[in-house]
Parts: sequence; structure tokens; C-alpha cells
Amino acid sequence: MRILILEDEIPAYQKLLKFLNNYLEEQVNPHWSRSVAEGKMLLEKNTYDFILSDIQLLDGLSFDLFDEIAVDCPIIFCSAHDEYLFQAFNTNGIAYILKPYSQNDLKKALDKYQSLFKQGNYKALNHATLDALKSALQEEQIQYKKRFVIKKTKGIQLLNVIDISIIEASGDFCMATDLNGKKHPVLEKIGVLMVSLNPKKFFRINRSQIVHIEYIITIENHFKNRLLIKMQGVDDKVMTSSSNTSNFRKWIEQ
Repeated sequence: MRILILEDEIPAYQKLLKFLNNYLEEQVNPHWSRSVAEGKMLLEKNTYDFILSDIQLLDGLSFDLFDEIAVDCPIIFCSAHDEYLFQAFNTNGIAYILKPYSQNDLKKALDKYQSLFKQGNYKALNHATLDALKSALQEEQIQYKKRFVIKKTKGIQLLNVIDISIIEASGDFCMATDLNGKKHPVLEKIGVLMVSLNPKKFFRINRSQIVHIEYIITIENHFKNRLLIKMQGVDDKVMTSSSNTSNFRKWIEQ
């Protein structure tokens, strides 16, 4: 089996090699590159059954390599990047294992791709998909808030931002409601808090409320150029201010 591994870290390469030997139940001798430049030379001279690729190599991104050289074999990306890239990979149906991965993680990815490829259902990477992945990587590198530390009487609790449905101002602090309807006090003013959130996921619909796009259930027209929004985990509908409605409409269509 012809295999290419694009991985700049020697321990990570050795781990992949060990897992591959276990999976295939034989000793494999893959081609290995730690850089975009060397990977380009290998791809220009060889064809492969599949590729295992990190995203960040010694001299750049593997995305740029695949953007320059068309590859029609399965590619499984292996990286420590998460959240935005993970969502982008899932959206585009690309196999992705998150470091630190296990033998079973690699097995699942290889099983999936071998099945798709044999059935003729594998879709090769194209420029549009690669552009989406690069955009997701850039977005992830901006340090938006990922979690809040919530102080409780019995200690502290971590509230992941991705689980928040709505945030509401309450004086000098805010109340965050998660997707299950549980409320959590966040000790920040709403204006300060909004700056720390990803603007593609969160929108301030009025002076006192911020909604998460993933948990919008319904949107209804209301009088005076306002919209009524039903949020997951929240009993009462919330309303856009008339001045924010136009921008909100543009935001949900992005």
C-alpha cells in the first residue's frame, strides 16, 4: 500500500507509523515529509492510496500544498486544531482526527475512507473547500472566549461558550442560559462580554440580550420592524430592537 505522511513532528510521525502497522497488520514503509516543499516533490513524482496529513508543517500549511497540487486519493487530517476547523471538516465531509488521537480514532477514519473510496463516494478536495478550511483556521486563531468560569457555593463550574443559548444583561453582570435552560451568572457587563465572543456565532439583538445562532428555533415578524425569536432552553421569545433588525437579518444569512 502506497502511503504518504505529512507530519513535521518526529514523535507524531512515529506514533502514526505504529498505529498504521497495527491497523494493516503488517510493516509499512510510507513516504514521509515534514515540509510543504518536500511534500510537493513527492506528490509530483508519486501516487498514493491515501495520505495522512498534519495541517501546520515546517514551512507552511498543508492546505496550500493541496491547493497547488490536485490529489484524488483520500486525505485524513491529523491536528490539534479544534472547534472551528472541526466544524469545517464535518461540514465538508472530510476525515479528521484530533490530537492526541488513539488507535481506535485512526481505525475509524481509515475504515470510513476505505469504504467511501471503494463505493465511489469519495469527493476530492477542491479549491472552494480548501478556501473554507483556510478561513476556519484563521477564525480559530483569533482568541475568542471558549468558556466561562462560573462561581458556585460549592466551588466553580466551567460553562462552554458553545453551550450558551442566550446571554442577558443584569446590572453589572450577565445571566447566560444554556441549551438545557439552566441559568449561569457571568461576572461581566454585556458590552465587555460581547467583544470576547465570536461575531459569527453571537449577535446582540438589543441593548440587553445576545443570542447564539446555533440555538435559534424560530423567527417571526413583529410590529415596528422588529423580530420575535424563539431560543432553545428559553421559555419566552426575545425581540430585536428596531435599529438592530436590519443587521440581524444580514447576520443570519452569512
